[in-house]
Amino acid sequence: MLFDTITIVGVGLIGGSIGQAVRRRGVAKTVIGVGRDPASLNQARACGAIDRSTLDLAEGARYADLVIFCTPVDKIAGQVRTAASVCKPGTLLTDAGSTKAAIVRDLEEGLPSGIHFVGSHPLAGSEKRGPANASADLFEGRLTLVTPTPRTDPDAVRRVSDFWRALGSEVRTLDPESHDWALALTSHLPHLAASALAGLVPPIYRDFTASGFRDTTRIAAGDPVLWAAIFRQNALAMRDALERFTNRLDEFRNAMMDDDETTLIELLAQAKRVRDALGS
Repeated sequence: MLFDTITIVGVGLIGGSIGQAVRRRGVAKTVIGVGRDPASLNQARACGAIDRSTLDLAEGARYADLVIFCTPVDKIAGQVRTAASVCKPGTLLTDAGSTKAAIVRDLEEGLPSGIHFVGSHPLAGSEKRGPANASADLFEGRLTLVTPTPRTDPDAVRRVSDFWRALGSEVRTLDPESHDWALALTSHLPHLAASALAGLVPPIYRDFTASGFRDTTRIAAGDPVLWAAIFRQNALAMRDALERFTNRLDEFRNAMMDDDETTLIELLAQAKRVRDALGS
């Protein structure tokens, strides 16, 4: 048991999965859920993600040993500061946000003495929402990125890394800026591309969509508010990713219009090699 009390702020799919994993694996004695919707918190208790809940962030954080923020990325820094103002010395704060540079930069200084924030991001999830879709196995064998800077307390980094390992994750450290540039290509751009493709299809063509279209656009069913915040916070890296993507689309278009079979096959073969290397 790593902690006496863990508080999860935002007990949706990710927060609910963290809570279930913590309780199943005996990582903490008590799990408190903080949220805005009493019905969702009741659902989180019913599915075994939390022991008790509150609508008051300060109340939920006051006695915690670890507070995990699983809320939209544009809300995390402000919530961390609110929680930190009431936390006891030694409390550890982390998050599960999909962007890191802006959050870590906002929290590099100004926290109370003895309160440490370490950014983290489990590379696991789903387009589904809410604690009803949570799973205690969500982080098993999945990669979690922990994003310290030279100013981050080393012991806090170790404790956060140990926490994610206790949930079954493989943990790697990466600086916040490198995290955001990598995730722009591997996570944020795919969501934008899926959303753009899904939004192009007029209603009269929907009956013609089969498994290829549905598989390719599955993630476009994600929460628009959450993803708009991610795009805004990672706009610079996303701009670079979009430029790379449009350049590749231009290569495909030019090869098709030039009837260049050799280039088309090479572009498709390159994509196949990368996808095959990822496995299922």
